Amino acid sequence: MLYKMIPLSLTTFLISLLHALLLSAAVAAYNATDIILLDCGATSNTTSLDGRNWEADTNSKYSSFNDPNASFSSYASRQVPYVPLVPYRSALIIHSQFTFNFPVLPGPKFLRLYFYPETYSGLDIATSFFSITANSYTLLNNFSASLTIPTMVPPAASLIKEYVVIVWDSQMLNVTFIPSPGSFAFINAIEIVSMPSLLYARGSEFPLVPLEGGRSFPLDNTTALETMYRLNVGGKQIESKDDTGMYRTWSQDGEYLVASKWVTVYNLSNAVIKYTPDTPEYIAPKEVYTTFRIMGYDSWINMKANMTWNFIVDAGFFYLVRLHFCELLAQVTKRNQHIFSVLINKQMADVYFVDGRSGIPIHKDYIILVGNGAKAKELRLDLHPDTIDQSLYADAFLNGLEIFKLIRTDGSLAGSNPDLIPSPQPPKPLHESSKSDKKSTILPIIGAILGGFAMVSLLVSFFVFQRQRKLKNSLSFTSKFFTTKTSSSLPSDICCHFSIAEIKAATQDFDDTLLIGSGGFGNIYRGIINGGTTISAIKRLNPSSRQGAHEFHTEIAMLSKLRHRHLVSLIGYCEDQGKMILVYDYMARSTLRDHLDKTKNLPLSWKQRLKICIGVARGLHYLHREAKERLTEKSDVYSFGVVLFEVLSDKPPVFQSLSEEKVGLAQWASSCCQKESLDEIVDPYLAGQIAPVALQKFSEVAESCVCERGDERPTMRDIVWALEFTLQLQETVEENTNDSDAIITDERSSENMVKSQSTSIHG
Repeated sequence: MLYKMIPLSLTTFLISLLHALLLSAAVAAYNATDIILLDCGATSNTTSLDGRNWEADTNSKYSSFNDPNASFSSYASRQVPYVPLVPYRSALIIHSQFTFNFPVLPGPKFLRLYFYPETYSGLDIATSFFSITANSYTLLNNFSASLTIPTMVPPAASLIKEYVVIVWDSQMLNVTFIPSPGSFAFINAIEIVSMPSLLYARGSEFPLVPLEGGRSFPLDNTTALETMYRLNVGGKQIESKDDTGMYRTWSQDGEYLVASKWVTVYNLSNAVIKYTPDTPEYIAPKEVYTTFRIMGYDSWINMKANMTWNFIVDAGFFYLVRLHFCELLAQVTKRNQHIFSVLINKQMADVYFVDGRSGIPIHKDYIILVGNGAKAKELRLDLHPDTIDQSLYADAFLNGLEIFKLIRTDGSLAGSNPDLIPSPQPPKPLHESSKSDKKSTILPIIGAILGGFAMVSLLVSFFVFQRQRKLKNSLSFTSKFFTTKTSSSLPSDICCHFSIAEIKAATQDFDDTLLIGSGGFGNIYRGIINGGTTISAIKRLNPSSRQGAHEFHTEIAMLSKLRHRHLVSLIGYCEDQGKMILVYDYMARSTLRDHLDKTKNLPLSWKQRLKICIGVARGLHYLHREAKERLTEKSDVYSFGVVLFEVLSDKPPVFQSLSEEKVGLAQWASSCCQKESLDEIVDPYLAGQIAPVALQKFSEVAESCVCERGDERPTMRDIVWALEFTLQLQETVEENTNDSDAIITDERSSENMVKSQSTSIHG
């Protein structure tokens, strides 16, 4: 009864403190001995959205020994959507060699460098090239953030480079920035977090892939690493605040999955995860082990396929590949009932035998050399089911994946910058009619629009409806339906040439029963190629088209180089007997418009529609990046805005109004937005599904896309970020609420998050 003698306020405080300690113990499996958060360029301390406090570096104790003229603070000229103000709003601009001195305890540390390549104090960020060292390690050499950002998957506006560096008895981590001659360096933030000494190094040797005479690779706690990928396979992104005390971010794996229609996602959030001394709690959060991808239940199909992920890495380095497994399926109860092979870059790495114990997390490590040659190369992971011994289930699964670059013997982790991207065409004079921008031709089937004749044929597909398929290693098939001859210098290595006889055989001589689409460009037929195993969409161009042979060749040469998971691939072409025919991958699950037509299909949910829009935007962003001097970008943006309003509404692009007049959807919807009467736009089926804050952001994006003047419309890059932010808002509200009334209430708190994280889509 002693507690009665304690004042009520103190009792409340102690209870709150106890609760906080218990919560902290439950979430943080590792307590970092060193945590340094430096907001570079900031003049006062700041707090990020995850609640962490960042120290301003103005007159910082970490940089007191530098020439005061070597650097200055600056603020970004704009803050694009989805990039938080802290710690990306300010930056330190560095004109000559500059060193930060961080006092830390000995041992391995996570060193995270934050970059947001924008205009600072009028400086052209494209001219920023610099190197970075950390003690004796070279982290970056002649690095360009502005060249790196456009190549990132998924698209992003900011970049975090994460390293594992070792600090010896000097108890000092020195991070030095060295601008290239005639250039400058910049940095937005620096984060240092200590880590367990054997998190990624066990003090022993790791198996080397391929296993050449039982060779192994010495990886101990003296080896520096760079994090290339860290993925929560089959699950949502795990933010740094939800990690096990080390503030790692676990991204989604969908962008890297070479999809198969048999792959299934499991989320068993209530499962009990039983950590072990071999896989302690700090190895990975529970969410990594309770979500996973699995091939499916059809053993016969599984045995003929792999579950595959592809990654781009720097050539000339060894890589540590860590796989996370946790068997949670109820039907697997005994040892070796579930067996599958692990292949890395098509080399056998291991055979994984599940021991049958439910909820026991396991991590497996492998080392592989990605040889020299090109600047960047592919690192491929395949899981293939095995039925050896007493295995009952021909299946494979994966919970999590991490890939690290290992430092070379010369002490360097630095790779090359990506290749330069061609500059876009100069903008059209403003006196040209903006209305002409709206008249770009409509993409067949989905209604998203791209300029140019053959580019009209490039169908943007969506991951919700995209036929989940096992991609071929190459499009140069060797079946009897393909020939090795070509009639021109077109790229036969990745784009096949068909004879007219082969096309007629594939379409049963253009049988009308196989017709799946038509328009001014010609007819599209469903065809069977590749020895009767591959369904394709075969487009026979209208002879009356203004397309000539030269334009036909030029467009094919361009389209054959474009590969993206949200674009339907060009397989080949036919130019025989005066015919011009294009062969595409087949989009088996119909079109977006078909799914929006409630008379043909069940209506799509709001989140399905939102995710589809993100997929389309990513595909168009890729096209604008890879096919510049080729596309009418601003007209594409206008047309995409129309599609966004179609997705949100239940009306077609042109419809009859109550006054019996035909009205354009874009103009009508924009008018509703300006009158703040969004409820008039929304499809009644979506009532109660959309968080108001997400609806507001989505409508802002759509409205900005259909601005009258082309130069006032956003880029597809900005649109991708804004739509992803919209999805984040929707999911945040859903996680915190269970009913529509609460969603409405939550809008008030979410509005502040929108205001703090983003400006208008125009910046």
